[in-house]
Amino acid sequence: MMSKNLIAAALAAAFLAVPLPALAGEPELLQRIEKMAAELEQLKSELKASVKKTDIVEQRQQALTAQVAAAPAPQAAAPVVSAAGPATVFTGYGEINYNRPSKDASAAQSDVRRAVIGIQHRFDEKTKVVAEFEWEHAVVSADDKGESEVEQLYVEREFGNGLRGKAGLFLMPVGLLNTNHEPTAYYGVERNFVETAIIPSTWREVGLGLSGEFANGLSWDAGVTTGFDLSKWQSGADGEGRESPLGSIHQEGQLAKSRDLSMHGALNWRGVPGLLLGGSVFTGKAGHKTEGFAANDARITLFDLHGRYTPGHWDLSALYARGQISHTDAINETNVGAPNPLPSVFAGWYLQAAYQLLKAGDYTLSPFLRYEQYNTAKSYAAVPQGLGIAAGADEKVTTIGANLKLGEGVVLKADYQKFREDNTRDRLNLGVGFSY
Repeated sequence: MMSKNLIAAALAAAFLAVPLPALAGEPELLQRIEKMAAELEQLKSELKASVKKTDIVEQRQQALTAQVAAAPAPQAAAPVVSAAGPATVFTGYGEINYNRPSKDASAAQSDVRRAVIGIQHRFDEKTKVVAEFEWEHAVVSADDKGESEVEQLYVEREFGNGLRGKAGLFLMPVGLLNTNHEPTAYYGVERNFVETAIIPSTWREVGLGLSGEFANGLSWDAGVTTGFDLSKWQSGADGEGRESPLGSIHQEGQLAKSRDLSMHGALNWRGVPGLLLGGSVFTGKAGHKTEGFAANDARITLFDLHGRYTPGHWDLSALYARGQISHTDAINETNVGAPNPLPSVFAGWYLQAAYQLLKAGDYTLSPFLRYEQYNTAKSYAAVPQGLGIAAGADEKVTTIGANLKLGEGVVLKADYQKFREDNTRDRLNLGVGFSY
């Protein structure tokens, strides 16, 4: 509409430019010109109003543009996950195993060995709580062999300079397996005997712990915790002590006697890439002033030395562990003739070599060979004449097999174990495990 008005105004101006004397004889034409002049004035008024309106609109647009430019850029919504990661993290691991004795195929069995759910919650960048809950053997009831337990439950605080402290129920920093026991972390379907029979797995205590690290690759752990309860020792034939002396008397944080506390310390050095050298010691009394108990001053001490080296595709490890219980003679004298006397010394060691034979995509095949020797009754304390107890024989076990990792979280395992002293235990093992 604006362009049509401008054209009309231009035509009117052209007519007005004609000399008036030339139009004197044309009254009708003169009237039309006067009418067009009036329309022109109206058009001028409309044009002026239109220009003013356009200026106002442009001014408003410019003001709005300035406001938008001055306004801060919209910020993205605050992320739910901080730079340090989510506040609460769920973890877990589990394994299902198959064991087939070579001498007695009817004893073959499959077992949901364990299923574990872990929860870590970080209150801030320095403080977190760690919890792990474990179920063993699939079914837990009064009539079944399954177990349900709290494997860890502690609060940890970082103080800076590599120093950390924790309080609660936590794993003892002993050996290679106890604090790193997920099925994806070790070779073989079953955990090795030295770190289950001599060092109980998974061994945890209630108490306070400190740990730290140095720039030279040295790390340390120390703490004061609950210990063992020697009054739980069972001298009968059904006692667990023959299988694992300490495993039969550990308290696991369950109404644990705490009259006598224990101390532990550990050192590990990782100053060379791929190399770990370390050791640990745990010691404490285990009588707890129990009324009527014959060995309230008995002390339990366990130490280990371990090493692991991973040059190239190789994974080499070795470990030695030795435990000692004092005042065992007092207990054995009260149970003369019992089929399961209390040993004063138990010990074992192993050597292991694994090799990454094949890596294709996310598949990793690693054959391994392990030789271990252990004795849960290496010696007994002297007893009165004629009541001597013969030490047990060292069991020697050779395990050969392979781990097939599927990515980083799943592993398939197969191995064969040969026992030197009791060959009725020779067996084929198959297993699947996971951790996340």
